[in-house]
Amino acid sequence: MSDESNRLFDVRLDDRNFVARNPEVEHERRVAIYDLLEDNYFRMVDSDNGPYALRLLRQESRLIFEITDNDGYHFADIPLALSTFRKIIRDYFTVCESYYDAIKSASPSKIEAIDMGRRGLHDEGAELLKNKLVEYVEVDESTARRLFTLICVLHVRS
Repeated sequence: MSDESNRLFDVRLDDRNFVARNPEVEHERRVAIYDLLEDNYFRMVDSDNGPYALRLLRQESRLIFEITDNDGYHFADIPLALSTFRKIIRDYFTVCESYYDAIKSASPSKIEAIDMGRRGLHDEGAELLKNKLVEYVEVDESTARRLFTLICVLHVRS
C-alpha cells in the first residue's frame, strides 16, 4: 500500500442547512480543509482502495462520514453520535470566544494561557474522534485535529 492510497484527496462539508457563518469560522473551515488536503493520513481499515473523498454531514443526531473513491465508488457511511462530541465542542467554543475577546485587550500572558487551554481541548476532541473512528478508519494526529475542526464548524448554526 502506498502513502498515496492512504489519504484524502477531497473533503467537503454538507452544510446546506446552515446560515452564513462569521468570518472567523469560515476562515477556520477553509484553513482546515486546505491543510487536510495538503497533508493527511486516512486509511480505511481492511481496504487499500484509496485515495478517498470525504463528505461530512449532519443527519438528525448523527455525524456521517461519507467515504468514496476517485471514481465515486461508495465505500462507507460511518455514523457517529453527535452527543459524544457535544460537551467538548461546547467547551471548545466557550474557550474560543474567550480567546477572541482576549486578543483585543488582554495581556500576552493571559492570551497565551487561554490559547493553551484552547489547544488542549482541541487535542482532546481530536483524540476522541480518533478513538470513535478506530474500527473504520485510521488517521494520524494532525488529520484528526483538522477533522475535529470541521466537526466544530458543522455545529455552528449562525
